[in-house]
Amino acid sequence: MRYDIYDVLIIGSGAAGLSLALKLADQSVHVAVLSKFALTEGSTFYAQGGISAVFDRGDSIESHIEDTLNAGAGLCDPEIVRLAVTYGKNSINWLREQGVAFTEETKTNGETKLHLTKEGGHSHRRVVHAGDATGKAVSLSLIDRAKEHPNISLCEHNNVVELITEKTPGSFAKRVIGAYVLDIKKSHVKTIAARVVVLATGGANKVYQYSTNPQSATGDGIALAWRAGCRVSNMEFMQFHPTSLYHPNAGSFLISEAVRGEGGKLVLPDGSSFMQHYDPRGELAPRDIVARAIDHEIKKRGIDCVYLDISHKPTSFVREHFPTIYEQCLKYDIDITKQPIPVVPAAHYTCGGVKTDSYARTDINNLYAIGEVASTGLHGANRMASNSLLECLVFADRANIAILKTLADIPAPPAIRDWDESQVSDSDEEVVVSHNWDELRRFMWDYVGIVRSSKRLYRAMSRVELLKREIAEYYGNFRVTSDLLELRNLVIVAELIIRCAQLRKESRGLHYTLDYPETDNSKPPQNSILTP
Repeated sequence: MRYDIYDVLIIGSGAAGLSLALKLADQSVHVAVLSKFALTEGSTFYAQGGISAVFDRGDSIESHIEDTLNAGAGLCDPEIVRLAVTYGKNSINWLREQGVAFTEETKTNGETKLHLTKEGGHSHRRVVHAGDATGKAVSLSLIDRAKEHPNISLCEHNNVVELITEKTPGSFAKRVIGAYVLDIKKSHVKTIAARVVVLATGGANKVYQYSTNPQSATGDGIALAWRAGCRVSNMEFMQFHPTSLYHPNAGSFLISEAVRGEGGKLVLPDGSSFMQHYDPRGELAPRDIVARAIDHEIKKRGIDCVYLDISHKPTSFVREHFPTIYEQCLKYDIDITKQPIPVVPAAHYTCGGVKTDSYARTDINNLYAIGEVASTGLHGANRMASNSLLECLVFADRANIAILKTLADIPAPPAIRDWDESQVSDSDEEVVVSHNWDELRRFMWDYVGIVRSSKRLYRAMSRVELLKREIAEYYGNFRVTSDLLELRNLVIVAELIIRCAQLRKESRGLHYTLDYPETDNSKPPQNSILTP
């Protein structure tokens, strides 16, 4: 019964998790940060666009709030939106203190200032960025700082099997006391105890066949919290990014929103534009509108993709503003300075998640959730572009405040039993895992994707129930592997998405159903909340 004990265990090594770790560690808190794969394999590293914050004199906090509320289609929490937007500038300045070098421009008087770009849903230029690889710049800077910090232990290739909870002494409520963790390289399940546990595991978009996210986005934190007894909210609102590179060898490569923000036009194979037929904002309409428009054009015309054209801009402009996209497309013989980019929609962001309060607290004592894993009320029915990294930074800071205030009063974890593998064996049928994984992602794409219907949701749920039984049997008989853990989590996430979608008898934001194509304005909009 020997295991490591920390003040705080943070599960996830993206912007949210590392920001919180650094803030806590600076206050002499001993922190462990778990990363399922390498530290750079989270969604933060691959984020291209930027971070929204009010810096321009012509912009305002009120305008950013209004844009966010409009994008959220009536389901944002106005107080949470104001909180996040108000802290935007401070969050950017904190990142600059950590060494993040954001793109700047020189004014006519020779002074430099942050370069701001504009993305879908924004009425002003307010997106701070580091070229077209903002997430990479943020991730590498935070990793470097965390590696140097004596109070932070970074643990790569560790996948959490289950949270460990117990009844809070003197209360009926649960408290978290640690986690069982699979050391992937050693194929061994170990125990980690902690007074506080923080979920910063990112989203669940790998539940779909096509996704812009890395392999890590398998909804682990959402599933862990659900099994532990936390409520989840608004899981039907899965954001599909309108423009993922369409090429058989490209995998999941995102073409940033900023390309459209800087004048890129969406066109059909014959070169004609079409977004003006769907929204007066054209290419700068919110993502749900643009994604549905592209999906409709592809299905209506029987084409494989549409195109995003920025070639009318000067070559120097394109290469300066989008160096990563330019170089990546060149690998597939696409010169974006001379020809349009073939694009299709792909699953991109989970707007719902584990329900939290304004300090990132969940329903379980001492368990927090920050970043994409959480449902804070910021995004509502649709996330506005570049509000995601902002949310990571703001709620990492809020969790930091709450944890520092209570940590001294939280008792040390009690003795915890070792993980029991005495009744299981090594699997000789791992092909079952890969087949179930493929089946799940395919029917979620077909039945619970950009456009849904009651019949499609019913079909998807029938398949989920079958897969759940198969996976439970497999999990109960064989030693856990990382692939099995991800599949077990994904099938739970799929069920939560479907159940929330079935509750919503209207189309709103990212949830569009053929059976209820209109938004129900006869009553105040309601969040979808599920209780274990």
